[in-house]
Amino acid sequence: MLTLRMKSSLYCLWRIALLVFWSARPLWALGPDGASAHGTNIFVPASTPAKSIADLSVFVLVITGIIFLVVFALLIYSVVKFRARGTDGGREPAQVYGSTQIELAWTITPILIVVVLFLATARVIHAIQDAPEPAGAVEVIAIGHQYWWEFRYPKLGIVTANELHIPVSDPGHPTPTFLQLLSVDTDHSFWVPELGGKTDLIPNHPNRMWIDPQRTGIFLGQCAQYCGTQHAKMLLRVSVDGPEDFAAWVRAQQKPAVEDAGVIAGKRVFESNACMNCHAVGGTPADGRFGPDLTHLMSRATLAAGAAENTRDNLRLWIQDPSAIKPGALMPAMKLSDADLDAVVSYMETLN
Repeated sequence: MLTLRMKSSLYCLWRIALLVFWSARPLWALGPDGASAHGTNIFVPASTPAKSIADLSVFVLVITGIIFLVVFALLIYSVVKFRARGTDGGREPAQVYGSTQIELAWTITPILIVVVLFLATARVIHAIQDAPEPAGAVEVIAIGHQYWWEFRYPKLGIVTANELHIPVSDPGHPTPTFLQLLSVDTDHSFWVPELGGKTDLIPNHPNRMWIDPQRTGIFLGQCAQYCGTQHAKMLLRVSVDGPEDFAAWVRAQQKPAVEDAGVIAGKRVFESNACMNCHAVGGTPADGRFGPDLTHLMSRATLAAGAAENTRDNLRLWIQDPSAIKPGALMPAMKLSDADLDAVVSYMETLN
């Protein structure tokens, strides 16, 4: 019997060690520069809100880890010291009833732990949610759609989709980005793990958050609230640019769509079909709001909210049959002839 109990205890310890190993893997999956291999590592915060949340998480893990070790040690001690022995003769052990000291200890101690964790959490929530917006902050309106992201820069006159460009924030001269979060259909959740916590987008209930990335690069995120069939592919990319690169991107995005006489046939196809009812192209009659703004489509690295790389072949397939890339997408298959399809794709390729 004792042998079976020891085997069972060893098996439990092995499972716990395996769980700890897999939980700690994100810490080891770092590149040489400290960047996450996948861009979604919560243990490598790159902005003030994300760092505050990560620090709080570590604090909570330490407290709960200590509780686990204490309880586990007491459990092992009790199992070993008070285990059944052959000399007991099957007799019931001596019964010990209530102890005022022990009752007080396991009542007061948990209360103190909960109070400490509550105060630490409240402090972080207050610091993040009630942070004042400085004069030099970049303002962005992020709008959740099924199943893509719309980004509007009201002060800059820019509208883009799925790929958010913001400037890096130098601690000496902070340039945070404040986002107003809206939804046009159902609940969504904006989450870029290395930049901040999850914040919901709720219809008719504007929300807000802010981030101040302190290193350049591409940060990956996605919708973290189930919003329908293609929730898992409602991805987003945050490009944190240096001051010069961000200024150059702004200038390029503020220009109207390129006019290329060589693709006029494709433009006519675009404007004579339902495309212009859903999409906008700056400087043209197309001013739809149901789908992403296509004025600078080719400046984006991905299509379909990150579901595919932005290449000619993928663009052609996306227009021809969106469900081939993103089943459940609300964009209809246009069913164009091969000639019209090629013409539209050629026109789209000039929108950079």
